[in-house]
Amino acid sequence: MAAMALPSISFTEIPSIPLLTIPQSTNFNVCETPSIDLSRKARMASLNSNSTSLDSFGTTIQSGHGEYLMRISLGSPPMQILAIADTGSDLTWIQCAPCEQCYDQNAPIFDPGKSTSYKRVPCSSNLCQAAGSSSCGGGDQCSYRVTYGDQSYTIGDLATDTLGFNSNSGAMASFTGFGFGCGHRNQVRFNGNAAGIVGLGGGEISMIKQLANSIDGKFSYCLTLFDSSATSRISFGTEANVNGNGVVSTPLVRKNPETYYFLTLEGISVAGRGFRHQRRRRLAAVDEGNIIIDSGTTLTYLPEEMYNEWESSVARAVNGKRVNDTRGPFGLCYKKPSDGELAAPPIVAHFSGGDVIVRDGTFMEVEEGVICFTFVPSGDLAIFGNLHQMNYLIGYDIVNEVVNFQPTDCSKSG
Repeated sequence: MAAMALPSISFTEIPSIPLLTIPQSTNFNVCETPSIDLSRKARMASLNSNSTSLDSFGTTIQSGHGEYLMRISLGSPPMQILAIADTGSDLTWIQCAPCEQCYDQNAPIFDPGKSTSYKRVPCSSNLCQAAGSSSCGGGDQCSYRVTYGDQSYTIGDLATDTLGFNSNSGAMASFTGFGFGCGHRNQVRFNGNAAGIVGLGGGEISMIKQLANSIDGKFSYCLTLFDSSATSRISFGTEANVNGNGVVSTPLVRKNPETYYFLTLEGISVAGRGFRHQRRRRLAAVDEGNIIIDSGTTLTYLPEEMYNEWESSVARAVNGKRVNDTRGPFGLCYKKPSDGELAAPPIVAHFSGGDVIVRDGTFMEVEEGVICFTFVPSGDLAIFGNLHQMNYLIGYDIVNEVVNFQPTDCSKSG
């Protein structure tokens, strides 16, 4: 077992966790996956790039203490924006002026009136239909509302504008007609660094689907440690290929809702104590596609019976004084050692096709003097959260239906 220093988080930033049929994207600082009508779909053409022969581009991504923030530009002239990279949601939205009800944001708020390429979306457009939560009351211009599991929300106008990234050559890669939400009423649990959410899910209105022709269904990211100040990289197209030594590949499983990237978790092990995830009566296909991977969720959520047995294995492998967590979702907590370090066992996630070893983020200080296991029980579908994706280069190949993991020092990949 390796002794590790424990980063600290503020417990007050952890929201309550409702257990829904569709799993939430619940974070220390960010709200849950929206509950929207996923039955409304429309085929949309991919965006046109203003760059020639563009097959590779990307941008920086950095830790926001429970969130990971990626840098994009929006508008003409382009405005630099930091927003949460979220593979568990589709609609990209940012705070917009005029702001009727907004959370405190450190950077200037996007003003669509200053962008010459900003356009409201009509109700008859495919974008409006694909948004799922759109409405057209009082005219032909499309509005949206996204409500999250903790009753936070964003409301605003569905619009298009020019989206920008840095290309592999260092030039700007720009895409006209990118569909996004311009939020004028936003009541969400973000810290001030995030201007909104970048939707990297698999649904029709997601950034990934809108850029499909340019990126060939490929993107990758490398998440630094929770408390790191280093920047890393999120890449699209050929730059997102993940190969070489140590790569572990696991199939993507196609299931509804198409927003989520489903993987198959065959088992987990702690300090050599392995067991297989047993079939659950309430899930029709638990053996295949029984977990989603989500960059916008901080913790990892496991089915209750799987978690209960795993917790006892971890408890047997950790030397420490058990304490109760009376205010949060954590089931296994300890008094913080006097030297600030805990001898934590290695955790192995046995995915179909290969094993992912989790060495970082398995325990965290959730309040002063209390450290807790960052895998928690869920009454619904499992989620592989971003704490346990740290220091892996993770590549999504949607065309070939595979996710690749490569151990990487992400602080050196920016």
